[in-house]
Amino acid sequence: MANMEIHLLRDPGIFPTNEVLAAVLGGVYPVYVSFMTAVGQEGLAHEWRYYNDGKSWLCKVTNKKKTVFWLSIWEGYFQIGFFFTEKHLEAIAALDIDQAIKEDFYRQKHIGRLIPMIFRISHAEQLKDLLTVVGFKKLLK
Repeated sequence: MANMEIHLLRDPGIFPTNEVLAAVLGGVYPVYVSFMTAVGQEGLAHEWRYYNDGKSWLCKVTNKKKTVFWLSIWEGYFQIGFFFTEKHLEAIAALDIDQAIKEDFYRQKHIGRLIPMIFRISHAEQLKDLLTVVGFKKLLK
């Protein structure tokens, strides 16, 4: 049987409180807390909203008015999505992150002019590269 990725937080009536997130993320929850704590220390704000188009709760993380990334909750991990444009390719190539992340990014299908960079986080060891990209995206104009 194929590995089905299950997008969680589908009920518009259940707000993703810390208790709800701890219940659905299980052992990944401490990694999520560690990540969100670091993001808060960067001065970034986050807001959970239910989006009807995707029929799920998403967390939008912003720096002032600019969206830095989107966060969604899946079975066994949380997913972070960044969006970049072609003018950022060179700077991303120079980032001190795992080469596999860059290669995956360069293979992504463009969404209009945007190129998605997706992280599926289930272990604390993944946070270093993720936070490097958060810092990079935060500084972009």
